[in-house]
Amino acid sequence: MTTTATELPALALKPSEDRRPVELALTRSIADNHSPETFLWISIHRPDGGVNVRYAWTDGGTDLGDRIDLLALAAPLDAADWLEITGRHVQVSHRGRIEILAHPLRPILANVQAGVRAPEDRRAGVQRVLDKAAELCGQPHLHSTAIPRWLGVGPDLINRRT
Repeated sequence: MTTTATELPALALKPSEDRRPVELALTRSIADNHSPETFLWISIHRPDGGVNVRYAWTDGGTDLGDRIDLLALAAPLDAADWLEITGRHVQVSHRGRIEILAHPLRPILANVQAGVRAPEDRRAGVQRVLDKAAELCGQPHLHSTAIPRWLGVGPDLINRRT
């Protein structure tokens, strides 16, 4: 009996500057390791000093995040409230140069439903940052304007602003 070995064709790998496929696979891998109903903010720090940000939601997170955003906008909560509420529950971890901010959505929903608001000192701090940014960019003084709206924890609102 004669056996013939067949050579497998060599894979044609081509160098690419496109990081998206690797970042998407990485984002999926990170999401697979988190609890359901979680919003993930993933910052991938590049060697050139830049950062690529990816958002992901674990099972049940997209619908719950969008529901939270609708309630928050109806309240109406703003960016200072978003900082306060998401900051209370964020879980920070790292994978090398990758920073992962995991936001469990059920506690965020509970805070939004309870009407939690940023304290006045935090609200004033956010306003000072906005005023300084406007000054540095040569924009009109913003102190009399409202703090921007709730930033979002669901894909509908997050994807609307990116």
